[in-house]
Amino acid sequence: MAISDDVFVGAIDQGTTSSRFLIFNKDGEPVASHSVEFKQIYPKPGWHEHDPLEIISSVEECIAKAVEKFEQAGNPLIRIKAVGITNQRETTVVWDKQTGEPLNNAIVWTDTRTQQLTRELKKRPGADKLLELCGLPISTYPSVGKLLWMIENVPKVKAAYEKGNLAFGTIDTWLVYKLNGGPQKDVFVSDPTNASRTMFMNLKTLQYDDTLLEFFSLDAKNVHLPKIVHSSDPKAYGCLESGPLKGVHITGCLGDQSAALVGQKGFSPGKAKNTYGTGCFLLYNVGEKPVISRHGLLATVAYDFGDKPIYALEGSIAVAGQGVKFLQQNLNFIASSSKISELANTVEDNGGVVFVTAFSGLFAPYWIDDAQGTIFGITQHTQQGHIARATLEATCYQTKAILDAMEKDSGQTLAELAVDGGMSNSDLCMQTQADLIGIPVDRPAMRETTALGAAIAAGFAVGVWKDFDELNNINTQGRTVFRPKMLKEASAKMFARWTKAVDMSRGWTGDAAKPAATEAGGAGKAKEAARKDSGTVVDAAALDDDLDEEDLEMELRRLDIQRKLKQMRRKRTSNL
Repeated sequence: MAISDDVFVGAIDQGTTSSRFLIFNKDGEPVASHSVEFKQIYPKPGWHEHDPLEIISSVEECIAKAVEKFEQAGNPLIRIKAVGITNQRETTVVWDKQTGEPLNNAIVWTDTRTQQLTRELKKRPGADKLLELCGLPISTYPSVGKLLWMIENVPKVKAAYEKGNLAFGTIDTWLVYKLNGGPQKDVFVSDPTNASRTMFMNLKTLQYDDTLLEFFSLDAKNVHLPKIVHSSDPKAYGCLESGPLKGVHITGCLGDQSAALVGQKGFSPGKAKNTYGTGCFLLYNVGEKPVISRHGLLATVAYDFGDKPIYALEGSIAVAGQGVKFLQQNLNFIASSSKISELANTVEDNGGVVFVTAFSGLFAPYWIDDAQGTIFGITQHTQQGHIARATLEATCYQTKAILDAMEKDSGQTLAELAVDGGMSNSDLCMQTQADLIGIPVDRPAMRETTALGAAIAAGFAVGVWKDFDELNNINTQGRTVFRPKMLKEASAKMFARWTKAVDMSRGWTGDAAKPAATEAGGAGKAKEAARKDSGTVVDAAALDDDLDEEDLEMELRRLDIQRKLKQMRRKRTSNL
């Protein structure tokens, strides 16, 4: 039976700071939507949590309110043929397998409490072999560290693990499980784009890997892992158990960054997109075989629509829009995030300010866990506008670093970068991005590409769209292209200052902070010694930037020897 053209697909977009539900027509246009922000929980510095039940209630509210708007516009609910899900990845939820109740707050992907655990894991035999299996380096980013931390530090989680009653899932799994009614139906699944972010799944087989589980000392009998299914499937994800869309099937699921790539129609190898959200994520389609990066990028699953999985190289930036929120909420620079460009445009340039927005360390391609947010170049001339510009530029610099790494890994130079996400609304930010990377930046008029990707995955499963060619005309009108205007020499100089700032932001947390303090003390002693001994040939100013701790100790010894020799010469002269 043919499906009428007048059909719609719903999309749940569960993000880091808000939940949303959008309803798309067959032309890929959103006809109704609703969003709800939910509480961000920061119990300690570096910790970031969500209430798993609030996530569910926020999604249910969004569905109800969007459907109400849909009906008010004269559309019958029967025309909504399916629902897709896209979600924040890596964020980890654990619950009681029997009752379906969460055992702890969800630990968010930005959380850095596992820094010490990460350092210990890197020292284990075989740590250098994991990248080839799962595509991810050991860091605070993937789900595995968050799960291990909870098993070790949360008594209820540890008890459930020891009893074999612990259920683990990323947000997609949690949503599907609860929206299907929880333990009654026990729909317990994940798709490869999310499972590939855990460090449990083998990238080639798309199944859990015993070598990986054994490395992390996890007993598969004690922790329940969701079944991995295709990203687009008419039955695997069950159906909504309650609410106005009760009985409508969930037929598609993609991690948010994969969904954005699909929403940007990045179906061919060589296509790339960059999403400027809470963080910033650049995905580059590499085709049917995974490419393991040698330059600090991640290998991940782009999507799996049932034929052959498609893979991507990914560069992940921890802080993008979150940096703008920091200026708004912590420093009161702006009343709303949308005002960031207005503030940045009050000055002509960054005034020499560089802001390394390492609130969660630095992700790709640097992977510096012990870096922290650091602002360089502040003078009496510095104004709020300079810091605003530096905040926008931080994301653009990191995007350039990722593109440089992708070029080295793929051997290909990107011709154009498709963009979306909240920060892409800033013309200043997008022009800066084009200037720094030296290629055009293409921004669509309809920027809900992440939700559109989830709708496409769901629509494929029920025949709303049958192949990629049917999507050719979706979201093509009103696109804006930002072309490079800055001289290459000027952009190279800006990037060099950023690179210097990144190097100087290291070592601010944990044990790594101690050598930094020693270096500072050593530098002070060396410079003081140089000042006291005017007879030495050492330039004290030269000691500021170039000497590490070992160099400084050697310099102090040399100065001491020079002083002693000088004293001996004076004594011998006086004896004569």
